[in-house]
Amino acid sequence: MAVEGAVLLDELRTAISRYVVLPSEEALTAATLWVAATHIQTALQHAPRLAVVSPTKGCGKSRVLDVLHETVHQPMMTVNTSPAVIFRIIGKNPPTLLVDEADTIFGPKASGDSEILRGLLNAGHQRNRPAWRISGPDHKPTPFPTFAMAAIAGIGDLPDTIMDRAVVLRMQKRKPGERVVPFRSRYSVPELNALRDQLAAWLGPLRGQAARMVPQMPVEDRAADTWEPLVIIADLAGGHWPAQARAACLAMTRHEAVQDEQSSLKTRLLRDIHRIFAQAENPKALSTQDLVAALLQDAEAPWAEHGSKGLNAYHLSNLLRDFNISPANYRFDKGRQAKAYIRNRFLDAWARNCPDLVEAAPEPERGAAPARMAQGRPPAAPAGVLPVGPPGGPAGLKRTL
Repeated sequence: MAVEGAVLLDELRTAISRYVVLPSEEALTAATLWVAATHIQTALQHAPRLAVVSPTKGCGKSRVLDVLHETVHQPMMTVNTSPAVIFRIIGKNPPTLLVDEADTIFGPKASGDSEILRGLLNAGHQRNRPAWRISGPDHKPTPFPTFAMAAIAGIGDLPDTIMDRAVVLRMQKRKPGERVVPFRSRYSVPELNALRDQLAAWLGPLRGQAARMVPQMPVEDRAADTWEPLVIIADLAGGHWPAQARAACLAMTRHEAVQDEQSSLKTRLLRDIHRIFAQAENPKALSTQDLVAALLQDAEAPWAEHGSKGLNAYHLSNLLRDFNISPANYRFDKGRQAKAYIRNRFLDAWARNCPDLVEAAPEPERGAAPARMAQGRPPAAPAGVLPVGPPGGPAGLKRTL
């Protein structure tokens, strides 16, 4: 049975890799084990989320969900399903939730239902965390189960409380030489469904054994809770999978720890930039030189120690790149032209990452050009990064705030 399981996981791993390019071999291992774990979720104490996130469109998130839909246990694909529907579908044998376009659910313009869904996804990570609602003609308090495996795809990171309960796949656009097989329902679905049926046949009789297993974990606390179902699958399969699963667990949790540290740093940067704009009475733009100088003058901030010689224009551009913020040519008073950061370009990032600083981004007038931009020099596309000179930035920074 162990050999059969290892071979089956190998086949599933190969099938997934034919249709999507995942960010690493460890991510491919994790996705394979997560799919298999959905078939024993009734035996599990924790239901790890699979966060499929990317910085931009076109990175393969939806294709990942297509593959998952044909291989997981009882898939329920949703883009805009209400929490009330999900409450009523989850039961003793819950479906596997597949949530696409999560950035539209948890973004700054999301409805009140998004907080209910966030709570459902948080609670559903652990067994016996029901959601209580008043229900029925007698208006009785009724517990609704929340425990279910869930894969959630979106642009940008999901809420921290979900990411903390997730195995994270950070998708990127494919390189020119990377090829995948086109996903054609007529050919792809039968192949993937056959693997799904084999997984169910292999793991169905092993649910009792899985429920009793307490595997040795290479991580602790919530990371151990999240990865334990995947390691259980690997131990049931045997062969090279137990070692491979634990190696993937270590590599991916360490990577996310680095991401968390960088994310905290970037959020601090957004807040500091908001403060600097406010102190300057919120001008339409601040030159890169002035912004860097102002950041360096804060003795309590980490910017003077950033890099080998402190924050510079190059570092600033790199830190802001994930927020789709880049410098542009800007004409200041008296005809002075310089690289600058336009305040309006920060509004969306402030709204998403610093909710207490939320401002409504103004709708641009149709056909109107950005105010005071240098003539003949259009602003950089939000997703791009203009060259801002070599590391170290321009010499002789002078604060003019």
